[in-house]
Amino acid sequence: MSTETHWNRVYTDKAVTQVSWFQLHASQSIQLIQSLKLEPDAAIIDIGAGASILADELLDLGYRHLTVLDISNMALRQSQQRLGDRAHLIHWKVADLLSVEFEPETYQVWHDRAVFHFLTQPQEQKSYIQQVKTAVQPLGYVIVATFAEDGPVQCSGLEVQRYSIAQLQQQFAEPDFRLVTSVQNMHITPNGQVQKFNYVMFQKQ
Repeated sequence: MSTETHWNRVYTDKAVTQVSWFQLHASQSIQLIQSLKLEPDAAIIDIGAGASILADELLDLGYRHLTVLDISNMALRQSQQRLGDRAHLIHWKVADLLSVEFEPETYQVWHDRAVFHFLTQPQEQKSYIQQVKTAVQPLGYVIVATFAEDGPVQCSGLEVQRYSIAQLQQQFAEPDFRLVTSVQNMHITPNGQVQKFNYVMFQKQ
């Protein structure tokens, strides 16, 4: 089964509020983004967003240059339906993040909650980081959240690569990236399970 088919099936078979990664509020991500004190027209992309509430909350905060990318058109359709009349305020991209061609140095913030950890092969990880280097502006920011080193070993039936903060620093290494901050976060799934995440924020050099 292709990656696209897998995720379209997930978003067809389950309600958004039933998937394990569902958040009522994207609190940790919002906190990190707001700490940057960006201008309202800062270009922000949410990578592998699924049907995340993050875009809604960024609109509420006044940000107006938002891009949402996911391989699943079903996921993005659900977000568009939820946003209703505000959906046109966002640039939607249905694409595989590893193969899509980004315009160079476009985004001031690259946000990824729970995508990077699905890339279990070294070449996939290298391709991802190259995409970040291409798409993010110099001195722009990269926010990545993965399952922690003692977090779950699978998500949605797929194997994941767990990371400590130090291991994420090795992936997003100097001199290309500088660690700004890191935080551990406990996510409670809709069925009450606790999932440990590590969030890191780097600045592209």
